[in-house]
Parts: sequence; structure tokens; C-alpha cells
Amino acid sequence: MLTAQPRTAPSPSGPGLPGPRLAWLDAIRGVGATAVLLEHMFYRFLPGLRPGWFNLGMYGVLVFFLVSGYIIPASLEHKGDVRAFWVGRFFRLYPLYLLVVGLVLVSLPLVPLRGPVVPDAATAAAHATMLMDVVGSAGVADTMWTLSYEMVFYLLVTALFVTGLHRQSGVWAVAFALAALVAGLLLAAPVLARGPAALVALGVFVAGLACVTAAPGRVRRAGALVLGGLAVTLVLLGSRTPWLGPAILAVMFTGTVIHRWERGRSAGSRAITGPRAVAAVALVLAVVPFFAFPSGAWAYPRVWITTLALVAATFAGGMALRRRTVPRVLVWLGVISYSVYLLHHPLLKLFLALFGDPRERPPGVQALLAVAFLAAVLALSRLTYRFVERPMQGAGRRLAKAWAAPRPREALGSGG
Repeated sequence: MLTAQPRTAPSPSGPGLPGPRLAWLDAIRGVGATAVLLEHMFYRFLPGLRPGWFNLGMYGVLVFFLVSGYIIPASLEHKGDVRAFWVGRFFRLYPLYLLVVGLVLVSLPLVPLRGPVVPDAATAAAHATMLMDVVGSAGVADTMWTLSYEMVFYLLVTALFVTGLHRQSGVWAVAFALAALVAGLLLAAPVLARGPAALVALGVFVAGLACVTAAPGRVRRAGALVLGGLAVTLVLLGSRTPWLGPAILAVMFTGTVIHRWERGRSAGSRAITGPRAVAAVALVLAVVPFFAFPSGAWAYPRVWITTLALVAATFAGGMALRRRTVPRVLVWLGVISYSVYLLHHPLLKLFLALFGDPRERPPGVQALLAVAFLAAVLALSRLTYRFVERPMQGAGRRLAKAWAAPRPREALGSGG
């Protein structure tokens, strides 16, 4: 099997891979992307292969969130510049996202909009901020709901960084895990109304980011606090499954705890740092479904706990092997994982519209169609990475460098 050595610094070389990166993290992303892809494929191709003892889709999503929590705050703190951070995030996320939105709209003659999508101003506002799942709006592509929690995390991490409250990751991880437990006990549905939530969130999002990225001193701090307040309000009161939003943030901050712990920077509140924080979050999240309102098959306690255990095992295994050679195919899948993640479901719907439901065909034909579909998704994802993601990330880096203010960098701080 082809392998790739552990890598640490970006480089523009190579047609298939962007150059040296953190290979083990890319490999974990590759595993997560493949899991989500298989979850949706097994609904239509060979459904008997879909496991019942854990949820493939939630497993892949939580793997992604844990990786984001591990690396995103470190990236911001290393840069020490919220403007550069946000330029990078926008150029990383929005170009492909907008392309997929366009693909869905162009496909409307063949593939109708999802039933939950209401074509109005609130839906447009929700898509502009990527906050769909926490303002009561459905994404035009099924998998877009997770981007809402990525964006909430970015807003919250920005607020914590600008206000100097970012070092106590263990505190935030445990706090959001407990918030998930409380939300599960008290809420059966989101509290915020869809239309007002989406429109107000858009205004606050734009104004807050303008303050954080362009204004000096106290105005920047005020803007950061507003963004943090928006993030917490939306995730606690607007999440489609009320307990899942804070649970996702707990998982992401746990990733940050692991990053600090790994580097020996766990000073601070010793009671909720490092392994103690990880263990506390795992315990609380494991029991949430026992007390929460019913949320779906993925949240059955047995399925949820098994899924969490597999996520933890995957990340722990990746860390344990991070200094060894990494399967190159997994690194490649990780590099194109964002394209795979966003493209595969619209392509699946288009495939079904063109060729019909594979479940009506013999298993052998289903298997051949599954292989053909998988090959098409990977080929198109490679193209979108090569011609959309990678050039736009490069443009974002150049713009961030041109706009960068001369300021000292802050290394990843101490604290749990």
C-alpha cells in the first residue's frame, strides 16, 4: 500500500495532494468522509450492509468535529490575527459551498428542492451565514447542516480569543456537555422562530465580523462578545435537536483540550483539564440520550454510546500512529474530504433521478452501480479540489498576508 510520511507545513506542490500537511489528521478526515458517504449510499445501494449497532453518518460527522476542535483554535492562536483567520475560513469554506448551492439550483428540473427547504428570505439569510441548522432553516443539500456548527464554533472561538478567555478549553468542553444534558431534559424542539432568527443572525453576523476584523480595541472586543453571544444563543435555543448542538461544541472543545494536553500545556484549572476534562465530557455525553426527548435512531443510547466510542478510538488510534507512515489513500481522501462531503448527496439525488432506485435491481447490479457512483464522486471531488478549493485557499492565504496587521503572534496558550 502507498504511504505518506507525517507532514506539517503547507506547500503548493503536487497535482493530487497539496503538499506537506498533518498527514494523520488528513487520514482521519478521510475515514470520516468515507463513513458519511457510505451512510448515504447504503440507503440506496445494498441497504443490508448498513450497520445497526452504530451510526455511520454520525460517526463520520463527530470525527470531523473532533478534528476541527483539535486544529482550528490552534490555527487562530498561532496566527494571532482574527482577520487572517476569517479570510482563511471564508476562502476555505464558501467557494465550494456556493458551487454546490449552484449545482442544486441548476438540478431543480430533475431534482426538486428538499421538502423542508422554504424558498424565502429567511432561507437565503440562513445560507448566507451557513447557520441553517441553528436558525430553523434546512440546507439545500442534506449535509450542509453540519456547517452550522462549524460556523458557531468559529464565532465562539473568535470571541474567546479576542477577549482572552480561550485558554480554558476544558471548562468550555465540560460546560457545553452539561448544557447538552440540560437541553435534553428541558427541550423537545428549538425555541427560536425560524424567520426572525435567520434574519437577525445575518445582521449580527455581518456587523460583528466587521467589528472583529476591521475595528480597533474596544470595538473589536465588543464585536467579539456579540458574536460569542450569538453563537451561544443559537446553539442552545435554535438547534434542530436541542441537545445535539451543545454536545457537538463539547466534542469540538474536547479536541482543543487534547491538542493542549498533547503539547504539555495543561496548566490552569487542574480539576477540568487534560484527561479529566476528556473523561468528564465522555461520561456526560454518553448519558444524555437516556434523559433527552427522543431524537431518532442515531440517538438510541446503545447506538449513540457505540458511535462515541468508535469516534474516540479512531482519534486515539490516529494520534498513536501519528509519527508512523500513513496510508496515502486515506491522506488523499482527507485532502478532498470537504468536496466529498458536500458533493456526494446532491450527486446521489441526481443519480437517482437519472437511473432510478438501485434497490429495485439485483444485488450484483446494485454493487456495480455503487462502485460506479463512488468512482464518480471521488473523480468529481478531485476536480473540485484541484480547480476550486485549492486555488481559492491559495488566494485566501495571499489576501490574508496582504491584509495582515503587524502584530505579535500568540502561540497556543496554556490551559486545559
